[in-house]
Amino acid sequence: MNRGFYIILAAQFFSALADNALLFAAIALLMEISAPDWHVPLLQQFFILSYILLAPFVGPYADSMPKGRVMFVTNFIKLGGCLAMLAGMPPLYAYAIVGLGAAAYSPAKYGILTEYLPPSQLVKANSWMEGATVAAIVLGAVLGGLMISPKLAGAALHRWGLDAWLGVPQFAIVIISFLYLGAAWFNLHIPVVAIDHKPHRKNPAFLLYDFWHSFKLLWKDPLGQVSLAVTTLFWGVGATLRLVVLAWAAFNLKFDLTHATQLTAMSAVGIAVGAGIAGKWVKLENSVKVLPAGIILGLTVIAMIFVTDWQVAAVLLFCIGVLSGFFVVPLNALLQHRGHLLMGAGHSIAIQNFNENLGILVLLGVYTFMVGHNVHIHWVIVAFGLFISLAMTVIWRRHRDDQVH
Repeated sequence: MNRGFYIILAAQFFSALADNALLFAAIALLMEISAPDWHVPLLQQFFILSYILLAPFVGPYADSMPKGRVMFVTNFIKLGGCLAMLAGMPPLYAYAIVGLGAAAYSPAKYGILTEYLPPSQLVKANSWMEGATVAAIVLGAVLGGLMISPKLAGAALHRWGLDAWLGVPQFAIVIISFLYLGAAWFNLHIPVVAIDHKPHRKNPAFLLYDFWHSFKLLWKDPLGQVSLAVTTLFWGVGATLRLVVLAWAAFNLKFDLTHATQLTAMSAVGIAVGAGIAGKWVKLENSVKVLPAGIILGLTVIAMIFVTDWQVAAVLLFCIGVLSGFFVVPLNALLQHRGHLLMGAGHSIAIQNFNENLGILVLLGVYTFMVGHNVHIHWVIVAFGLFISLAMTVIWRRHRDDQVH
């Protein structure tokens, strides 16, 4: 891997670090204004709605100019949403603006890998990218937890005489704004790669038709189909379980929000380890052989309901992360490779984001419904664990049957 790749990696790390820390700051802000409990999963839904609504347009936009420039522009949109939250805009709406920038940022950050690197390095590059993203999730959870801690952040504000101007969540948002500025600096130094698959027409009606055509093309491709199904399932369940873990830690371990956010970092560390194992041992052509790990993952999730010791909880979340990283990274690389061959990097990543975030929207909606109807957290965990195992079993058997025929 050369210097240009590491600049891309650094830009992704700081942007993802800001995104993840901002989530916990926004949750703290909702608590400060005494918002209903179901607003917490709704916060994530507002974020990912842009991925779904803008999917036909962000892919062509990412393919229309050098992707480093796209990352720079869209990173500033995320910064704008962060500042809007600081200025007093309701957290749900401000976080939706951040989601708007993230939706346009994603096709560029992953699409540039397929343009900048040969196919033989894609699994390794994805394991590095996943590792950087997971490191950002880990540090984002830890940093977010510390920044919203009344004991630490509140004491700092009082010592510096800022408590009359800023609350604890607002103080966190100020710090997060500087993280977005750091990401923007790296965006400016990303290597300029020749534009590939530049869209021929910019008419919205044509872009919608082109998106639908590419959508069907990727789902009909045998390898594209299985990798798209798995990544859609993974991110839908993963985003929901992130919030489930917060509720589970409060019930089973009696953790407050600060400690619960730090506990979520263990699964992120596990994902980084699993991604590293996949990057070293799994070749692109053997990606689909990791599917059984997803079945085991669902059963491991169910084991959470029996855990009441925080050390056991940390080990279990780490194992869940390892299984997740091991099976999703090779399939993510396979999906990028197939999409790049069939329609162009930006288009395929936008379709991937559309499917994945539709999955997140649906599963977060199910979780929001459960919270709103006071379903016990243990039943929520069992339901999601069974869903993962059954869905992965169906995908694995269908792919195996397709190979036989």
